[in-house]
Amino acid sequence: MAKSGDIRVTITLECTTCTQDSVYKRFPGISRYTTRKNRHNTPIRLELNKFCPYCYKHTIHGEIKKRD
Repeated sequence: MAKSGDIRVTITLECTTCTQDSVYKRFPGISRYTTRKNRHNTPIRLELNKFCPYCYKHTIHGEIKKRD
């Protein structure tokens, strides 16, 4: 039987360079990726090097909070 609770959660990664440069952070134009992580193995916020089509280069994408 599987253990109760979600060990793997879906997270959103957002470009940190676009967030710092943009004036309006809530509007589109910020590169975002979705991925899954294991909460037990990586309890801290995840940061990955991904390609940003708006900056047109590889930048650090950090985990953000989900807005429901």
